[in-house]
Amino acid sequence: MRFSVNWLKKWVDLELGVDELASRLTASGLEVESVHAVAAPCSAVVVAEITHCEEHPNADKLKVCLLDAGEEKPLQVVCGAPNARPGIRVPLARVGAVIGDDFKVSKAKLRGTESFGMACSERELGLSDDHSGLMELPQDAPLGTDIRDYLELDDHSIEVDLTPNRADCLSIRGLAQDVSASCNANLVVPEVQPAKTGISDTIGVTLEHPEDCPRYVGRFIRGIDPVAATPLWMVEALRRSGIRSISATVDATNYVLMELGQPMHAFDLDHLKGDICVRRGRTGESLELLDGKQLEFNEELLAICDASGPVALAGIMGGLATGVTDSTRNILLESAYFNPSTISGKARALGLQTDASHRYERGVDPQGQVRAIERITELLLEIVGGEAGPLVHAVSELHVPAQNSVNLRHARLQRVLGMEIDIEEVTRILERLRLQPDFGDGAWKVTVPSDRFDIAIEEDLIEEIARIHGYDNIPVALPKGELDPGVVPESRVPLQNIQQALCTLGYQEAINYSFTSEELLGRFSLDNHVLPLANALNTDLGVMRTSLLPGLMETLARNLRRQQDRLRFFETGTVFEQQEGLTESWHVAAVACGSPLPEQWGVDSRTLDIFDLKGDLEAMASLRGHTGEIEFRKATSPWLHPGQAAMVCINGADIGWAGSIHPAVLKQMTIKGPVLAFELDVDLLSKREISYTKNISHFPSVRRDLALRVPELVTFAEVKRNVIDLSGDLLINLVLFDLYTGQNVEKGYKSLAIGLILQNVSCTLTDEVVDSLVQKVIQGLEERLDAQLRGL
Repeated sequence: MRFSVNWLKKWVDLELGVDELASRLTASGLEVESVHAVAAPCSAVVVAEITHCEEHPNADKLKVCLLDAGEEKPLQVVCGAPNARPGIRVPLARVGAVIGDDFKVSKAKLRGTESFGMACSERELGLSDDHSGLMELPQDAPLGTDIRDYLELDDHSIEVDLTPNRADCLSIRGLAQDVSASCNANLVVPEVQPAKTGISDTIGVTLEHPEDCPRYVGRFIRGIDPVAATPLWMVEALRRSGIRSISATVDATNYVLMELGQPMHAFDLDHLKGDICVRRGRTGESLELLDGKQLEFNEELLAICDASGPVALAGIMGGLATGVTDSTRNILLESAYFNPSTISGKARALGLQTDASHRYERGVDPQGQVRAIERITELLLEIVGGEAGPLVHAVSELHVPAQNSVNLRHARLQRVLGMEIDIEEVTRILERLRLQPDFGDGAWKVTVPSDRFDIAIEEDLIEEIARIHGYDNIPVALPKGELDPGVVPESRVPLQNIQQALCTLGYQEAINYSFTSEELLGRFSLDNHVLPLANALNTDLGVMRTSLLPGLMETLARNLRRQQDRLRFFETGTVFEQQEGLTESWHVAAVACGSPLPEQWGVDSRTLDIFDLKGDLEAMASLRGHTGEIEFRKATSPWLHPGQAAMVCINGADIGWAGSIHPAVLKQMTIKGPVLAFELDVDLLSKREISYTKNISHFPSVRRDLALRVPELVTFAEVKRNVIDLSGDLLINLVLFDLYTGQNVEKGYKSLAIGLILQNVSCTLTDEVVDSLVQKVIQGLEERLDAQLRGL
């Protein structure tokens, strides 16, 4: 919302400077976005009239003019403006005048003719970018008057960034009401008298959908002057509000829009057929809008119709066929209240964001339509003439929003603000806000004005008290309360411990968006069961991620392009899958490439391999203590290298995958060299049994080494799991100290040398007990895994 400070001061008795006013606005919740002067600095620029004008004797495009600036003799000025002619009044910069920061007007000789000043365009005065010709002033502009005084150029435009709930401040009236309250200044509301009617013509109005449009006010004005000039004061007021002057009738509608916040529209009455009906659009109906766009209606759009069909898109834009032109003599004025939910989103969907839709979407005063019609009638009769008809007022009171009544407890107010405010002060603030407070039994019953529909609950009133009293006047106090530190169950490894372990192993944490592109997921064949976003920022962020891997790979590729060749990244976060319902799970994933250690003289350089990754996973799993063993089972995945892919298991249950990224995926991402990665389910990884203490044995341990021939596909993890199961509590450790294939070992088999370390907490183990247990293990492995003791 952009407005002129001078215009605001006509509504509120204010003595503040522009900087102080801007500060007060921001402090009261109306954030000031910019403040700028309405014109460039200038001095010695006065109103003058061209009394004589002739062609320059030595230049085709120049004219020699005599200008009367209210002095004894007229001044000769050489001018190149195409509209320079006798009888017009223009700004004249006399010799010695300074325009802008450093341009000084001096006596000059142009093509042999002397010039004693400069006639100015709007751009030269810093009023606008228009430099098509001289700025033409009204004929009653006093000659010799300083242009800054005449145009009131000692003014500033302020632009405030309003939150959507403060639609009441989208007008000079609304801003004045708020500034009056925050600055404790008198509000000066111009009186608007009902127009005197000169004709009896009216029009019928039908509200077919009163829930969408509960109030429609109209009026005929016949016999207007279609080419009447807009007064300079109105042109300037609109310009300083960021609105371009179009024609007197249209300018008047825009002026009332800015002054009262009520969008207005004027129809060319001679192009309307029959009465007005406000209804929903129908399929097959179309309308050419004022901007030339062709609109196809549907039942979602609200239309203003005559007997022939739609003539305007309600609350957004009028139709071209019934718009006001230079030949319009008779008009129908429209001032309506439309339900914000009916208009909301429609303009944006159609690419038709307008000042009217901006206000209707947020809500206008449902009681302000009659005042707006009377105000614009007053302006038009003064500017373009004509005769006004009686007011046409169609209303469905049942659907007009009722004024809210909200209770405010004094104790609640003081508790929320953390300070005491006198009852009398609160009442004064509420009254300054035009609220109607009635205090009793420790609370106010407050009736809210019709334009303040942002006030609906007690907290809204507390906010109003706080901002008008002044946020800076609320004492600073540290929050008090007891913080619950939270309890991490012993049956789980805290996520922070997992993250810290990965950092210790040399990984750096990365944080990526939870939304990504379906195309990127497709590179990894992870685009099944994706959850699309309803309002995606762009196509690259159109779906929720189903895995952490693609985001980490993009991070890796980005760093590789910046000459970083030894990289390790991990991420913990949520992944999403949509099948029968939405499933969310917390994962930890990592990627790594380059050498295992930084370059140095003590260790030969080599590339990371699958065993380095396996070691990192085992280190992470060690956080679980002795709860289950981590295993790696051969697997295949579209994004992993064949033969270098494994499912990661604990106690036989899959918790994720690990391996080397497939070369085809690396090629698509322009990554050279192997990349190792894993992704695990944090919930499954972090589960562990609660640890407990046990007695330390005072008796010696016994070791028995076994050389076993097992099938080549049998893993040590399977052997270990079975040995533990067969040995019971006497086994305290099991080690693999040799792996052999070759001579003396049959094809399809391998030799595993394992050491069983046995100990009892209550006595020394005898050879008979140990031998019996070893024999039990050998027989069990033979039955379960086809294992044979070598040498037999």
